[in-house]
Amino acid sequence: MTNLSNIFKNKKAFIPFIVADDPDFDTTVANIVALANGGADIVELGIPFSDPVADGKVIQAADLRAFAAGVDTETVFKIVEAARQQTDVPIVFLTYLNIVFKHGYEAFCKQCQRLNISGLVIPDLPYESRGEIVPIADKYGVDIIPLVAPTSGHRIEKIAKAASGFVYVVSSEGITGERNSFYNGIADLVKEIKKYTDVPAAIGFGIHTPEQAKHMASISDGVIIGSAIVDIVKKEKQNAPAAIEKFTKEIREAVDSVNQAKVR
Repeated sequence: MTNLSNIFKNKKAFIPFIVADDPDFDTTVANIVALANGGADIVELGIPFSDPVADGKVIQAADLRAFAAGVDTETVFKIVEAARQQTDVPIVFLTYLNIVFKHGYEAFCKQCQRLNISGLVIPDLPYESRGEIVPIADKYGVDIIPLVAPTSGHRIEKIAKAASGFVYVVSSEGITGERNSFYNGIADLVKEIKKYTDVPAAIGFGIHTPEQAKHMASISDGVIIGSAIVDIVKKEKQNAPAAIEKFTKEIREAVDSVNQAKVR
């Protein structure tokens, strides 16, 4: 197992998401540190993109705020570099393939290694095309984290067997955004993935309350929360670090209650 997978050993993981440079450079650095201090196991940092096909309106709006702040890929690297002066929390990038391709697969993955970025979540990278980046990512110790959705069907086996880091399990059909109902077969979807791999499976898309996090943690290896945290950043702006640390602690407590039940 990779270092990323090892994070899930003997515990349920919590993976919060924020958008880089929303609302600005310094606040993003502080937000990463706040998430780490609040108990995040892995921080998922979104690289803003002009056409984020997997993201709902909350994250799209955050991307636009970051663009207004002047974000580019080099800015994101500098944000991580600044955060690394204060925390060694594992970080993965949520990005789209064109960003990595434009920067150059080799150069991008080399930067990830330098900054101790553990993995990449690339929603528009299909299984059939992963061969163009995976060998380069492997060279630099970067996991390419696959997504499995309720619509993945017969492709689940091959996606799961090739997975590294963790499998990002999409809770519902559609795009990101807070929701109160999820795919009815989500527990069975996780079980299906587990038939083909020992790599951990974490559920994301739509989760936004401690109760939802507790439930999803009970049927998987971890929980990913994005839009709810991005919405806090939108509302609190430069005051976001304290608010998202508080929210992270609440989710941490909910996830840990599943860990404790497992120990018993």
